[in-house]
Amino acid sequence: MKKLIIPEKLNEGDTVAFISVSGGRAGDADMLPRYLLGKRRFEKIFHVKVVETPNALKGSKYLYEHPEKRAEDLMWALKEDSVKGIICNQGGDDSYRVLPYIDPQVIHDHPKVFMGFSDIATWMAVFAYAGVRAYYGPTVLTPIAQPGKLDAYTEEAIRRTLFSAEVIGEIKPAEETTPIDWNTTYTVKKGLREVQCERFPETDAIEDPNDIIPWTPGTGYKVLQGTGKVTGHIVPVCGGPLWQIMGTRYFPGPDMWEDSIIALEHCNIYGSKLAGLHELRAFAAAGVFDKAKAVITGPMDEDSEETILKVICREVRRPDMVILENMDCIHRTPMTVLPVGAQMEIDCDVPRIEISEPGVL
Repeated sequence: MKKLIIPEKLNEGDTVAFISVSGGRAGDADMLPRYLLGKRRFEKIFHVKVVETPNALKGSKYLYEHPEKRAEDLMWALKEDSVKGIICNQGGDDSYRVLPYIDPQVIHDHPKVFMGFSDIATWMAVFAYAGVRAYYGPTVLTPIAQPGKLDAYTEEAIRRTLFSAEVIGEIKPAEETTPIDWNTTYTVKKGLREVQCERFPETDAIEDPNDIIPWTPGTGYKVLQGTGKVTGHIVPVCGGPLWQIMGTRYFPGPDMWEDSIIALEHCNIYGSKLAGLHELRAFAAAGVFDKAKAVITGPMDEDSEETILKVICREVRRPDMVILENMDCIHRTPMTVLPVGAQMEIDCDVPRIEISEPGVL
């Protein structure tokens, strides 16, 4: 793939913009307290100043109706000299509607840290098209504003990928995981009674020791197919969003997929094994898997494993391709950070994953 411009690292004291370039839930009345917690938490943990882009908190209805305002916010954050990095408030499902209003040259001319996941996979492709590295990783509403406190795994991933110019090194599997929890209240026992508590009260606190969420022990990486070591550049793929931009100039071309390690969030969409199969076949038809080195995914159930093997091993005829699952880069907590285009090595025999370069300059 073409060489991407690598943004400068974030430093203590920097100004970071929080943006709603996809979904606009951060500004909705029920979600605003969670957003404000995420803002306080990010400022205090990383010692930065957070500003909202001009339209970031106008709510989901307004931002759905005005995709051009989301584009204006991105262009503003890139051009604003005081802003050193941009973090998405959430994912969503319609970033493709924003693309007619952006200028890729602005992205190229103002390279900055830009991070998010889910529908933000669209923007990973857009930034790569513009020649700039972006970062597939945590958003504000989750996991930065997760209930209780920010977990150490996610915090460390952000710190060593965005705030350090050292080589990232080994990406270990999380020792414990938890599903995303969107509830605005939680229950505690007081004597014989159960009491409902507000999850995100208006205080200066960034942790709530009483808000205890369930964690499940991690199971480590699982090699579904392949042996030995492979090396390639990282390309994050959340299936639905990238499916929506197929046929546009922003969908990655053959040079992006060749020798890549595809960080693929694959599942049977909405519980439909057939829909999951069709999604993978769409990517197969676009040549995504033809010359890739490996696919890494989150945890998959038996149906999803069967589907991905059917497409890659039998239909694309790539029984040689490494497929490793249970990577912490999907819709759950905690999350690592994946710099687009960075070199990754997978050792199937351990198994072990390592990023052999810094995330930022």
